[in-house]
Amino acid sequence: MNRKSCFAAVMILAGVMGFVQTATAQAKLSVHWEELTGPDFVKAIQQAQGTCILPIGILEKHGPHMPIGSDLLNARYVALHAADQQYAVVFPEYYFGQIAEARQEPGTVSYSRELQLALMQATTDEMGRNGCRKILIVNGHGGNNHLLPYFAQTQLEKPHDYVVYVFDQRVPPSGGPAKKTTNDQHAGESETSKMLIVRPDLVHMDRAKNESGDDQHRLNLPEGVYTGIWWYARFPDHYAGDGSVANKELGEYQVKWWVDAVSKALAAIKADDESLRLQREFFERSAHPLDTPQ
Repeated sequence: MNRKSCFAAVMILAGVMGFVQTATAQAKLSVHWEELTGPDFVKAIQQAQGTCILPIGILEKHGPHMPIGSDLLNARYVALHAADQQYAVVFPEYYFGQIAEARQEPGTVSYSRELQLALMQATTDEMGRNGCRKILIVNGHGGNNHLLPYFAQTQLEKPHDYVVYVFDQRVPPSGGPAKKTTNDQHAGESETSKMLIVRPDLVHMDRAKNESGDDQHRLNLPEGVYTGIWWYARFPDHYAGDGSVANKELGEYQVKWWVDAVSKALAAIKADDESLRLQREFFERSAHPLDTPQ
């Protein structure tokens, strides 16, 4: 090989190595919003295609055996691992949801309905201002099941240059190891099993039988009638199920399903250009409703 050929080969190799180094540096960007530097945050938003995750939990009692922040810990664990699979920027700890039904329990932090909505709006607005054009809320708390779709619906109240999506599935619809319980709602078999994967050091299995998670049936109302005190009437100890039968096999299956489901949602959201287009069209037409074709 002559000198000219050697030089060309070296340049090609240098180019390949430079590409690999650039790709590696990009791949190593943290998915944690709070861990990124300013310059890296710009790169992260570009790499994420403007897709960000807002994992939402709560601070509430989880039976006698699980940590108060279980929902927050689970939601962030899932969001961070899903973002590793399908790169997105994950917002820091957020626990400002709905938990009025557990205000009688120690450690519960319950904000007013006005503050919940105002803070969530301010947060998504700030995320949007920082380049998040697609914001996926990953819910880790059952008490947010009605709040979050309502919040997403209210985004049509005034124009935004971002779209809010909500992912609110936490348990696979079928499959996996057979469960031993039928009452499995709060701090029960599934939630405890997941925490055995997420933070096993915070689970006290020896305490899971210290209280009863049975339904107390203290209300007798016809089907279709709702009252806010229903949860306290049925589960006054804020424990619904039996965490003592939890196991890592069930936890591994459910956590993996949850992570994969959020990852698939991220991929679909990145490919979704219609939501933002339709949202802009809606805002334009809502400003002049008499001009909307009938």
